[in-house]
Amino acid sequence: MVEHDALSATRDAYDAAAPAYAQLFRDSLRDRPLDRAMLDAFAEVVRASGDGQVADLGCGPGHITAYLDELGLAAFGIDASPEMIKLARQAYPGLRFDVGSMAASDIADGTLGGVLSRWSIIHTPPQELPVILAEFHRVLAPGGHLLLGFSASDDPSHPTQVFDHTVAPAYRWWPDHLATMLRESGLAEVARMVREPQPTDRRQFQEVQLLARKA
Repeated sequence: MVEHDALSATRDAYDAAAPAYAQLFRDSLRDRPLDRAMLDAFAEVVRASGDGQVADLGCGPGHITAYLDELGLAAFGIDASPEMIKLARQAYPGLRFDVGSMAASDIADGTLGGVLSRWSIIHTPPQELPVILAEFHRVLAPGGHLLLGFSASDDPSHPTQVFDHTVAPAYRWWPDHLATMLRESGLAEVARMVREPQPTDRRQFQEVQLLARKA
């Protein structure tokens, strides 16, 4: 019940913040060449391993889904916030966006060439994360790839750290710990990018992107 209440509160908070969030992040990739490079690499390995659809899970207002579409991927977005999905459909009417849960989607087993999860796991209580990672594994086809983005914790002896996110309480993860959890879920790390915080960043956290592959 506690986990359910937390997730419901997070969804409601994002519903309330959706217009401001969409405005703030609409052009967020413009000044982030490393993020674009990781997304470009993700698109390339998805195509090389057999293409297939790509799900942007926790897609928010859809700007990253649209970028994947520009890269030639058959991308669609899923988010728990109905207001986020409403804005995504308005902004990108040619793409598919659905309200849904990362932990229990209606995507058929083994049908996706790729899953993108950019900072969409950060509000998940640590004890619930294995369920979501198992869901990523379930929906990916053999050889399919996952690109997972999150903020890094500061201390390997504390694999998760809570921080005060603007919208809802959130968690940072020690990268090696999360890579181990991915491996235990059947997703082997292929590469990672660690971005150091810039002096102008409000939060002085490392940002990590892990690329993993389903055997």
